[in-house]
Amino acid sequence: MQKRSAKAGKHHSFNKEVKIMGKTRREFLKKAGVAAAAGAGVVLTGSRRLYAKDEDKVFKWKMATPWASGMPLYTHMAKVLPDVVKKISNGRLIIDMFPAGAIAPALEVVDATRRGVCQIAHTWPGYDIGISKGSAIIGGFAGSPNSEVMLHWIYAGGGYKLWQDFRREKFNVIAFPGGMRPTEVFAHSHKPVRSLADLKGFKMRTVGAWADILPKLGASVITLPGGEVLPALERKVIDATEWACAGENLPMGFHEVAKYVIIPGIHQPSAPFEFVVNVKAWEELPADLKAMVEGAAKIATLDSWTYLGALDMGAMDTFKKKGNTIIELDVAVQKAAYKLGLEWGQEAAAKDPWTKKLFESQIDFHKKWEVVENTRSLKY
Repeated sequence: MQKRSAKAGKHHSFNKEVKIMGKTRREFLKKAGVAAAAGAGVVLTGSRRLYAKDEDKVFKWKMATPWASGMPLYTHMAKVLPDVVKKISNGRLIIDMFPAGAIAPALEVVDATRRGVCQIAHTWPGYDIGISKGSAIIGGFAGSPNSEVMLHWIYAGGGYKLWQDFRREKFNVIAFPGGMRPTEVFAHSHKPVRSLADLKGFKMRTVGAWADILPKLGASVITLPGGEVLPALERKVIDATEWACAGENLPMGFHEVAKYVIIPGIHQPSAPFEFVVNVKAWEELPADLKAMVEGAAKIATLDSWTYLGALDMGAMDTFKKKGNTIIELDVAVQKAAYKLGLEWGQEAAAKDPWTKKLFESQIDFHKKWEVVENTRSLKY
C-alpha cells in the first residue's frame, strides 16, 4: 500500500507539475504572442485580428482627369484603376474620379497632382509637350512604333523605368503607364486625301508633335480644344480633324458631318496614357497598396488596348454603313510622315537630355523588333 501510495503520490505530483507548467506555458505564449503582434503592427483580441494604423486605415484619394463627362471611352479607361484597387484592397483605398475642370483645367492635371490639389490624375503624356518634348515621345508621335511594339518597349524594353524617372525628375510626380490606344484614324475629312499633293493647303485640326510636323507636308494646322472640333468641322472652318481611334471617334459624330474617313493614323501609331501620383500621397501608402495601384495601372493598359481594339472593328463597319468613304493613304505619304517624325525626334533629342534618352531607347527597341516582325510576317 505504501509503495502503491508512493507511486500515486509521485504520479499526483507529476500531474500537478504539468498543470502548473501548462498554466505557465499559456501565460508565456500569450505574452509572447502580444509582443510579436505588436512588433508586426497587429493587435490580437480573442479570435479577432485587428490591423494597425497603416493596415486598417482607409485612404481616400481624388483623381483629376482632362476628360469631360461626355467622353465615356476616356472615362472608361481612367475608371479601371479606381475600380480594381477598391475591389482588391477590400475598400482600403477609395479613389473618386472628377472630370476636366472640377479639380483643375484639362491640361493642368499633372501640375495639380504635383501640388497636392489631388492625389492622382489620369492623362495623356503628350499634353505636356510644351514643358518637355520627352512627353510626346512616351505619348506617341509620328516616329513611334505601333501599340504592340510600344507595349513591349514599355514593359520589357526599359521604357517603364525611363518613363517613371522622367516624370519624377522633370515633373516631381510618380507615374505609371495607364492606358493604350491603338493606331488612330488619320482624319475625318471633307476632302479626299491620298497623296502628298492632296495635303497642300489642307487645313487640319491637330495638336502635339503632329502640329510641328504636318506643315512640312504642306498642310496648315489649326489647334482647337475638344469641344470646338465638331462645330468647326461642321461649319468647314477646318477641312479635317484627327482625334483618336475609330471606336473613340464614332460617338464624337465626326463621320456624320464629314464624308471621308482616312486611315491609317500615321501621326499617332500608338498612344500610351498614364496615371500620375502625388509624391507625398504615394509615400504615405503601405507597400501592399502601392503594389495594388501599380498592378491596377497595368490592368488599365491591357483593358483599354483590347477594349478599344474591339470597338474599332464595329466603328469601321458603321462608317461604311453610314455611307462614309474609307481612304487609305498612299505608302509614300506614310513613309514621308514617318521620316519627318524621326527627324522631329532627333531635333528634339539634341536639345534635351531626357528627350534624347527616351527617343533613343524607343527607336533602338523598334529597330531590334524587326527581327521579331520578320518571324511573324504571315503570307496567306
